[in-house]
Amino acid sequence: MPVSIELNPPLATVRINNPPVNALSHAIRLGLQQACEQLDADQAIKAIILICEGRTFIAGADIREFGKPPIEPHLPDVISRIEASKKPWIAAIHGTALGGGCEVTIGCHFRIAVPSAKLGLPEVNLGLIPGAGGTVRLPRIVGAQKAIEM
Repeated sequence: MPVSIELNPPLATVRINNPPVNALSHAIRLGLQQACEQLDADQAIKAIILICEGRTFIAGADIREFGKPPIEPHLPDVISRIEASKKPWIAAIHGTALGGGCEVTIGCHFRIAVPSAKLGLPEVNLGLIPGAGGTVRLPRIVGAQKAIEM
């Protein structure tokens, strides 16, 4: 399973394992949305930690889905669902969190990162606008100047 849940009340760990870069495939998006529903309903859980296996956090969209019709749930909806969760989500970031991966982290209520972690929205360098709320959420968190740099 590319998304698994470990219950350790009062905490739950949501783990993404989609090698090699934990791309935001349909299965990952669906798994995150289902985790939100399940954990919001679990009275024993008070907070959720989002972690990823491998050398990186989430390195963005799944390029295998480019050029294909979008399949629900869409990333903006998943991130909004995480943000609207009844319980705080904490992104534990390592490696890279780029594009949609960065947008997932900023949809979480809290973020913690190893010093070597890299976050950003590099799609703007290709003339693409971040499509899952990054243009709004990132400046709220880091300020306008830092968001422009990222």
